[in-house]
Order: sequence, then structure tokens, then C-alpha cells
Amino acid sequence: MVTRTGEGAPRVATESRPIPPGSVDLADFVGESMLLLGAGATVLLQLAERGVGHGVAEHSTTLQRPLDRLRTTMTYVYAVTLGSPEEKQQIVRMVNKAHVPVHSETYTAFDPELQLWVAATLYRNGAEMYSRMFGELGDNDLEHLYRQSAVYGTALQVKEHMWPATRADFEAYWDEKIASFEVDAKVRAFTRHLLSGGDAPLAVRALMPVQRFMTIGLLPQRLREEFALPWSRRDQRRFDLFWKVFPPLYRLVPRPIRQLSATYYLRDMRRRMAAQQHLI
Repeated sequence: MVTRTGEGAPRVATESRPIPPGSVDLADFVGESMLLLGAGATVLLQLAERGVGHGVAEHSTTLQRPLDRLRTTMTYVYAVTLGSPEEKQQIVRMVNKAHVPVHSETYTAFDPELQLWVAATLYRNGAEMYSRMFGELGDNDLEHLYRQSAVYGTALQVKEHMWPATRADFEAYWDEKIASFEVDAKVRAFTRHLLSGGDAPLAVRALMPVQRFMTIGLLPQRLREEFALPWSRRDQRRFDLFWKVFPPLYRLVPRPIRQLSATYYLRDMRRRMAAQQHLI
């Protein structure tokens, strides 16, 4: 039985439902390096939620240490989906500890509604990137991935019943959130610095025009306008051409090579854990 609480996400009764079998597992899904092409758009979708945007703009070191922030984000994603139960627990403890100082009178990093939105962006953009690269998935696969993706939020403070009951409920939640966002000057300014590369090494900043282009292209038009990010018909033609040409080439790459990013970040996480080094 689906219910709603105020204007938030659809709610579902807490009875357990079996996850249907699927040929694509979340572990296969998140291991693909092509998901990094959507990382920028995922971040901006998160920043559009004011509580997230202000929390990041006021507390994050992303502009000063962009590569380190990318590492910690990907470490969390890979740990909760590909790591062992012990690794997942350790990462969650570290994330919770890092979230303690992230709060003000209007937001807190422990707000489960904000975490739900962050989890929703990880699922939604990941699913879109996968379908762009490998084609549309069957209904069982989509349902399987959707149910598994709740872990992005439930590993932290999101309760299982908060994850929308069905994919249709999720789409309603998604559309409602996108329509409601109003991006303010503080978050726009942070975004401009972020898309310029912040204080990243020169080699990384040299690649930022490509990342910026992909980030803007993957955003809904309404959020391009909210972030004041220009997008022309010529940009759209170039974007469409990229997604016509690149996926067949990507699919030719052997899977172990396509999953090098996941392999690298997991090995780095385990090395840091073994040496008791800073991780989050």
C-alpha cells in the first residue's frame, strides 16, 4: 500500500518483497567506468537540492581537493555495492563521522530526506548512463537494479520504507523534485568554480571542458536554466552525435578494462584500510 507524507517521496508499507531475478546485477552496473561520464551531472542534481547545495558549498573541500573528493565519493559507492559487509560497515562509520560537522540552522547531513535525494540521483543517472551505453534493459533487470539501488541511501540514515515503492512512484518523486528546485546565487557560484576544475592539477583542468559539456548535456533543461548554464542547439547536436558514436566503441573494450576505475578505487580503499590511513 503506497501512501504519501506531505509533498515528499511516495511511501510504502514495510512488508518485505522478493527482488526479481535479473541478468544485470548492481555489481555489474556500478563497475562500469562509463558511469564517470555522468558524475558531474549527478553532483549538480544533488546540489540543486538546497540543503545539499548549501552543505557542500559551506563545508566541502571539493574545490580545493577535487580528485580527493571524487575518490571518497566513488569509494562510498563501490564499498556499499561491491565491498564486503565489513568494508561497507567501516565506510558507513567513516561517512557518518565526516557528516557530524555538516549542519546549520537550515540543514544537516543526517537528514534522511536529503540523503534520499542523493541516493535517487545515483540510481537515476546510473540507470540512464547504462541504458545510453548498452541499450534499454528489460523490465526484470530494471526492477532488480531499482530495488538494489536503495542501498545508496539505506546504508546511511534512509529507512527502507522511504525508498519509493515502485519505479513509477520513483518517477513521480523525481519529477516533483526537479520541478520544485530553485538554485540560489551561492550554489551557482560554487558550481561555476566546480565546472572550471577548482584547484585541480593542470592536466585535470584541461579536461574540464569535456566534463562540463557532458555535465550540462545530461541535465534536465529546467536545471540548466536554474544553474544558468548555457546550452545551444549546436551543443545538443554535438551531444547527440557523441552518444551515437561512443557507445559502440565502448562496448568493444574488454570488460576488465572497462571496470578499471572500480578495481582501482577498491584496491586503494583496502590498502588505506589495512594501513589505517585517511579514507573519507
